[in-house]
Amino acid sequence: MKTTLVLAMTADGKISDVTKSPPTFSSERDYAHLVEQISLSDAILVGSGTLKDGGSVVLVQDPELIKARIDRGQPSQPPQIICSRSGKIDAKLPFFSQPIDRWLLTTKSGATDWPEGDSFSHVLVCETADGSDLDWQSVTLKLTELGIENICFLGGSELAASLFAADFIDELWLTICPFIYGGSDAPTPVSGSGFTPDLAPRLTLLSVDRVEQELFLHYQVQKKTASQQSTV
Repeated sequence: MKTTLVLAMTADGKISDVTKSPPTFSSERDYAHLVEQISLSDAILVGSGTLKDGGSVVLVQDPELIKARIDRGQPSQPPQIICSRSGKIDAKLPFFSQPIDRWLLTTKSGATDWPEGDSFSHVLVCETADGSDLDWQSVTLKLTELGIENICFLGGSELAASLFAADFIDELWLTICPFIYGGSDAPTPVSGSGFTPDLAPRLTLLSVDRVEQELFLHYQVQKKTASQQSTV
């Protein structure tokens, strides 16, 4: 299974301003690139915080991209997997009215208010032994059993930190946009407690494309060594 993180940030590494408002700094070309990556995926992974901020998810609307999905034997829209340890998601969000297949990835306690087949067609419980967090090895196994081979991960920053720590992300598409937001409290792509230099995820640059004032970077995430995995 391959997981690709797709995101855009300002030139100073921010994904939103200090008010944490929805980002507006990327171009139509970047949006088209995002939709293209979504269209190539078997499923989309989104953190519940990102869903709360946006209220809904991005749909594939280009007829050619939809046709290509159907020709590949995929549904017109990829399933949207919402990740929430607590399961606390506002059932009134526009997301629940969108014409998509909704899945929930959570813990046993988080699944309490979401019976499978109601708002979510799949409720995947994949928790660690103490029930305090998600077990990403278990997530990989369950998603593979469900036929998911390519996942597009769209945020947020805390979930990104967990996924990098678990060695769950394989590739990164990063668009650098010509804005400076600044602000010590403005969100960055990866938050959490951070990584020490010896445990920091390392990237291999696969390609760089410049489209007008934006840079589109494609990275491969280097897999952790056995010693790094044992200390995470």
